[in-house]
Amino acid sequence: MALGIVAAACFATTFVLNRWMSVAGGSWMWSASLRYLFMVVPMVALVALRGGLPGVLRSLRARPAVWLGWSTVGFGLFYAPLTWAGEAGAGWLVASTWQLVIVAGIVIGALGGGRIPPRTLGVSALIVVGVALAQLQHARGTGLGTVLQVVLPVTVAAVAYPLGNRRLLGLDGLDGVQRTLAMTLGSLPLWLALAGTAAVTQGPPTGGQLVQCLAVALMSGVVATTLFFRATDRVRHHPAALGAVEATQAAEVPFTLLGEALVVGVAAPTAAGWAGLALIVLGLCAH
Repeated sequence: MALGIVAAACFATTFVLNRWMSVAGGSWMWSASLRYLFMVVPMVALVALRGGLPGVLRSLRARPAVWLGWSTVGFGLFYAPLTWAGEAGAGWLVASTWQLVIVAGIVIGALGGGRIPPRTLGVSALIVVGVALAQLQHARGTGLGTVLQVVLPVTVAAVAYPLGNRRLLGLDGLDGVQRTLAMTLGSLPLWLALAGTAAVTQGPPTGGQLVQCLAVALMSGVVATTLFFRATDRVRHHPAALGAVEATQAAEVPFTLLGEALVVGVAAPTAAGWAGLALIVLGLCAH
């Protein structure tokens, strides 16, 4: 749980900086692709220093289609929609909607044959209600269409992330750090295609966007993802504990709200927004 909460604090930089780049006019396609392109070198260096590079390369050679497919799901269909949603809503709003990942993880575990205690389902329902209340504020201010621009892509991301992660969990004995690198390499074709599209349609990224994407790559992509994967590795044989670790991502919401207040100057939530955030955090504590 502690690893998951630290990871959540680092993950929060994604929502804050993506919103900052969006407000400044940066393309979401550059924000998404540069994060993973910038991750390659530090992740290769980290895994090599730990002596784990041969195992990663061996697994990639043995199962290229598996790594390409599920990495594109777990990283590509997670981060591209999440970044796109950042153009439609404040970072804290995207982060609160992202907590649907907790429910998605529990459902995926149940479909895989795992037994989910009723209490876990009840807590997940509490989190869903919290997300709905947070979105209520957004709907009043912008309308249903804009709300759907946040909810629909983030829902896709919330399903894709645990699905891709769980399908590759423990594959060929790779640990969390190795799996982060393997999934980064496996999803590279998507990021290269997205970067090429951005270059043709949007032009090159600005210097500020490059620096911010590098910060997201290191804090969220390398540090947070590695910590989170190590946490899930430790409890991968216990569905309820795995769901609890995934639930620590709810801590991203208050971290993001604080970060946006300091960096972007976003307006504070209304009463409904605060109530939704409170339910989400209560759900985390209950897990």
